[in-house]
Amino acid sequence: MRTAYSVETVRNAERELMARLPEGALMQRAAAGLAAACAQLLGRVAGRVYGSRVVLLVGSGDNGGDALYAGARLARRGAGVTAVLLAPERAHGGGLAALRRAGGRTLDAGAAPAAATERIARADLVLDGIVGIGGRGGLRKEAVPLADAAARSRAAVVAVDLPSGVDADTGRVPGDVVRADLTVTFGAHKPGLLIDPAREYAGSVRLVDIGLPLPREGAELEALQHADVARLLPVPAAESDKYRRGVVGIAAGSARYPGAAVLAVAGALRGGAGAVRYVGPAGDAVIARFPETLVSDRGPQRAGRVQAWVVGPGAGDDAATVAQVLAAEVPVLIDADGLRLADADAVRARRAPTLMTPHAGEAAALLGVAREEVEGNRLASVRELAARYGATVLLKGSTTLVAGARGGPVRVNATGTSWLATAGSGDVLSGLAGSLLAAGLSAADAGSAGAYLHGLAGRFAAQGAPAGAHDVAEAIPRAWRDVRGE
Repeated sequence: MRTAYSVETVRNAERELMARLPEGALMQRAAAGLAAACAQLLGRVAGRVYGSRVVLLVGSGDNGGDALYAGARLARRGAGVTAVLLAPERAHGGGLAALRRAGGRTLDAGAAPAAATERIARADLVLDGIVGIGGRGGLRKEAVPLADAAARSRAAVVAVDLPSGVDADTGRVPGDVVRADLTVTFGAHKPGLLIDPAREYAGSVRLVDIGLPLPREGAELEALQHADVARLLPVPAAESDKYRRGVVGIAAGSARYPGAAVLAVAGALRGGAGAVRYVGPAGDAVIARFPETLVSDRGPQRAGRVQAWVVGPGAGDDAATVAQVLAAEVPVLIDADGLRLADADAVRARRAPTLMTPHAGEAAALLGVAREEVEGNRLASVRELAARYGATVLLKGSTTLVAGARGGPVRVNATGTSWLATAGSGDVLSGLAGSLLAAGLSAADAGSAGAYLHGLAGRFAAQGAPAGAHDVAEAIPRAWRDVRGE
């Protein structure tokens, strides 16, 4: 499992480690890993390190020091290295001396702005060491022309620890920012490297282990990997029958939106439960597409044995059905129209697990804020929703987040693809995660594993071309086998 830690936790771990190491040793570890990553990238973009042109964008503080020491290592390997200093009087002294000893050059960005941008335009690699993980509020105005020049250049851009201008703890991008092709981060991932909108600016992320003594507990984010999801997926035992495997109820669809019911059932049938019961007005459409579905027209309370419910996709204004499902003493997943129709007090009063799956617009409506506020601060938004409703919340989007009702690390999904932004895709996810709930997974695990499989299925279905929601549903078995290594 990949974890991400807050700036405060990373800083505390750095202080603890530095107290046990010789002065400067920790920075040298970071610089060594950074230089190695830059050398490897130069091999791809320039064909060599020797004779390549490297520009360091150096701010004050340790981030600039990491860049300077890494630049010195590249200079010793024959690269032509120029450090563009944004604050020469506050640049890291030891790093500057090392760079100069290695044959590197320095340039005052304020005194020679045209020369600085010209060097950037001719570079093979630009190393962003402007602002570290403690930076707030976007790039300062004097750094913006350098970031713009790097973006216009043909150089590969490497960020030191994280792209300058993004918020390390939240993933917010409050102003101008450096866009990196590669981010080399030290000791631990930072939340901003895994959450959009900041994640978009990080490019590929490489973690350099510098030996930080990070606490076992206290991570801000968790990102499941194949092995983690494989351990969660239900596998029938020899004595299993369809009821032991779990039965998921789908209360979805309407005369106007029968397809939502069909797609939710499609996801549910591929989610590990032993049977799917459908309740709603789209029974004919469901049974025509999936004859194995148990269809009922008697309402949720008299539908028969169910271990979990999915309610809301395409439900229109059927508040009565939503209320009946919320009254059930089994896990419930609420999506789409169900989020609008669900009584907040009824959700908070539930004793069985509840999983809510809004997209940014639905989350904004529930929180009473603009959609842009949710999209710009996804981590705070998902935590606020989970706390406000006493439920596990899966916030869909470019980075899907899952926050538990009782706090703790938020899970971030790493498998999504922009091709999943298609009508009905969320209905498939609801059925899939609901089926995992019925199979016995917790709300957090069902949401996390469901999002992981759904994202992977989206990749398989699209393969670089448009795909519909039904294509995603049909690719779920392939994603399941891929996760399990079968």
